[in-house]
Amino acid sequence: MFGDNFFKKVQNKTNVDKNTIINLAEKLQNANMKDEKTIRSVISEISNLTGKNVTKEKEDKIVNAILKDNIPTNIDKMF
Repeated sequence: MFGDNFFKKVQNKTNVDKNTIINLAEKLQNANMKDEKTIRSVISEISNLTGKNVTKEKEDKIVNAILKDNIPTNIDKMF
């Protein structure tokens, strides 16, 4: 689905390697991404993996965007 170039971009920005990304994606496949608690848990996990702090305000915006299906369809353009 995603090429090595995508993973290299993500790793350069986040210091998270391809295997960690794939493991997280596999874990999320069965997650209920319409459940606010689950979404917040995922945000926290990603924040910890990347070492990036996510403010409560930013977390709320992310949660609301996901719950309202207001997320980009081309994730590669985010990086």
